[in-house]
Amino acid sequence: MGGKETVLVTGGAGYVGSVLVPKLLSAGYRVKVLDLYIYGDDVLSSVKGNSDLIEIKGDIRNADLLDGILEDCDSVIHLACISNDPSFELDPDLGRSINYTAFMPLVELSKKRGVKRFIFASSSSVYGVKEEDNVTEDLPLEPLTDYSKYKALCEEVLLREATDDFVVNILRPSTVCGYSPRLRLDLTVNILTNHAINKGVITVFGGDQKRPNIHIDDVTELYVNLLSFPAENIHKKIFNAGYENHTVGEIAAIVNRVLGGNIEIKFTPSDDNRSYHVSSEKIKRELGYVAGRTIEEAVEGLRAAFASGLVPDPMNDIRYYNIKTMQAIKLK
Repeated sequence: MGGKETVLVTGGAGYVGSVLVPKLLSAGYRVKVLDLYIYGDDVLSSVKGNSDLIEIKGDIRNADLLDGILEDCDSVIHLACISNDPSFELDPDLGRSINYTAFMPLVELSKKRGVKRFIFASSSSVYGVKEEDNVTEDLPLEPLTDYSKYKALCEEVLLREATDDFVVNILRPSTVCGYSPRLRLDLTVNILTNHAINKGVITVFGGDQKRPNIHIDDVTELYVNLLSFPAENIHKKIFNAGYENHTVGEIAAIVNRVLGGNIEIKFTPSDDNRSYHVSSEKIKRELGYVAGRTIEEAVEGLRAAFASGLVPDPMNDIRYYNIKTMQAIKLK
């Protein structure tokens, strides 16, 4: 192993994971991926054959499997979950079993196996709807859905289990946007860009809700950085990461502008009242971290991916849509 640190990335073949894993390898880490690969076995094809990559197709709820995988791991980046509210609500018991029940054994086994650093991907959705102009990390959590409720409960578990030898950090990213080999077209910026390019019209549900976003290259670089920051700078700390606070209507206008300004935008009512303006001042102040990419760049990246044939059948292929895939496979 040549003295390289080993990182376990749960959910490493997901939307964020498939961008993160190549960056970890480039940074000199040995990487283990644990994933069910329900969105395809080829999402890490760009690094297939890398001697520092170990891919394990398996279920995070299998404690015996986890115990073996964790044996020589130095760090864990925990991304795996049933992601987004509609997918979770399809089967709440399944969502709970993966997003919460499996979390406690993962943390306990990580400590037992001598993992030194554990980074948890929470979500800015734990805040619910806030009236404050800026949502900071010290505000009370008011999750509106089971998905965000279990994210909040996992935060409590992790902080409770933290010790001087088990450094923990919680990141609350905003909605991620941009191209990934395991592309999701059910996220705000990605949805609007897909519809603009492939339907010729942008449909906005509501429009006044604020939706903070972060570019996928920024959030993945942040996870890599969190492995090397001094422990005292991150231990038992929670950081927001959401840099572009726009309303959905404003995001639609950005997409339209980037794509030439000639696309029709339709507004229709929505009962989705989640709205928040996330502050990322704490992570800037304490870690010096500021995102470097924009929604415009995410739209440009998606346009390039569509144009080069990297996203076949974007309107119909279920692999780009979490809820459609979950409905099709009936995971248990």
